[in-house]
Amino acid sequence: MKIEGEVTTGLGKAAYFLSQEFYTREFKKNLGFIPYPGTLNVIVEERYLNEINEIKDNCQNLIKPDEGFGAVKYIRARLNDKITGAIVFPAKTTHEENYLEFIAETRLRDELNLKDGDIVHLEF
Repeated sequence: MKIEGEVTTGLGKAAYFLSQEFYTREFKKNLGFIPYPGTLNVIVEERYLNEINEIKDNCQNLIKPDEGFGAVKYIRARLNDKITGAIVFPAKTTHEENYLEFIAETRLRDELNLKDGDIVHLEF
């Protein structure tokens, strides 16, 4: 599936969660990298939501949390045909359904010179 979306600023909470050792250990083991402590937030159009929700619902990639934290589903993805990473689906989130969170090894806003409003492509 290939979709496009608009880069937006998130709530800043991902940095804390992605710096937790049990998450970083599992991402390293399962994806081959330790994610930069933060996500690239992408707003997608509603026309993609049925397909995205089906992928999320059927996703078997799961990081079980330590006490007090939520589980995270993830699926490998590629950003702008350049950056390999993953889309994460946290069980506990305050984002709307049309927000996707992409993780990678580097700070993507710097790596790709991205700012709010830029259009990006995700393939997963």
